[in-house]
Amino acid sequence: MSALTVDHSTASGHEWDDLVRIWQETDAPEGCTVEIIERIVTVAPPPSNAHNDIADLVHRALYEVIPRHWGIYQTLGTAVPSRGGLYVPDLAVVPRQVLRDGGGNFVPAAAAELVVEITSQSNAANDRIKKAAGYAQAGVPLYLLIDGWAPGGPTITLYGEPQGDVYRVLRAGKFGEQVVLPEPFNLELDTDEFPAS
Repeated sequence: MSALTVDHSTASGHEWDDLVRIWQETDAPEGCTVEIIERIVTVAPPPSNAHNDIADLVHRALYEVIPRHWGIYQTLGTAVPSRGGLYVPDLAVVPRQVLRDGGGNFVPAAAAELVVEITSQSNAANDRIKKAAGYAQAGVPLYLLIDGWAPGGPTITLYGEPQGDVYRVLRAGKFGEQVVLPEPFNLELDTDEFPAS
């Protein structure tokens, strides 16, 4: 991952517009993900096959339980201007109308019902700490972190009940264990098929 430091002042107004412009104009190789994390533009390489396989398994499970007027998006920019962040989560469950009303190529992170991040070796720390704090501060009700690079072995953690920039851990386990996503999902997510990174 490479990074370009943009500005360390509060990302509001003009500074936020500059960050978004740089994000939109960054010319990264095809398949790479460009994000802004705490006012730093980052470029991550394309995800691994294991990463894509996990995303597909979660995607399929979620489509069985979400309302028809919600969508599951894999390349949707989610903005957290208060933290100088414009993230591209691996999966974001957002009401379709939010995308239709907003135009552009990102939505407020607060509009997401659930965000899923699947760590890669190069971005694990951002997903565990910085993005978790950003999603919590934005008020995203549920954050599912699928961490194939956790120090003790692959884990899956469901965060909820955001307060400020901190989540409460609702459920935590290892790959192979079941994780239950509460209302409005009521999903028993089996992780038996999750491949190791």
